[in-house]
Amino acid sequence: MRHAVKGRKLGRTTSHRRALFRNQLASLVQHERIVTTLAKAKDLRPIAEKVITKGKTDTVHSRRQVRKWLADRDDVGKVFDDLAKRFADRPGGYLRIIKLGARKGDAAEMAVLEFVDYEKKVKASES
Repeated sequence: MRHAVKGRKLGRTTSHRRALFRNQLASLVQHERIVTTLAKAKDLRPIAEKVITKGKTDTVHSRRQVRKWLADRDDVGKVFDDLAKRFADRPGGYLRIIKLGARKGDAAEMAVLEFVDYEKKVKASES
């Protein structure tokens, strides 16, 4: 039984797993939408939601805590200036996971992880 056991190992060491989530979180903040495996998306969502929640209180301490997960200062600024303001009235649940089906190569279950208010930017020529 797996009582009170949180998260997955994903076949990686602790440091490799942490680096993976830091990289995916940076991509998520920059692009606001990423395509990954379902297991990785399910493990990344709580980390990302905690980072956005920390972004709602703009203090030195919360900036340092967000900086633990995001290496780029521009990404940290985006969390506090853009994302936290967009979700100021929302008490949680900033991300959604959309299942895509199996990947062709290894049949891994794929998913899209995106912010709930994400809207695809359409070029003017397409509309």
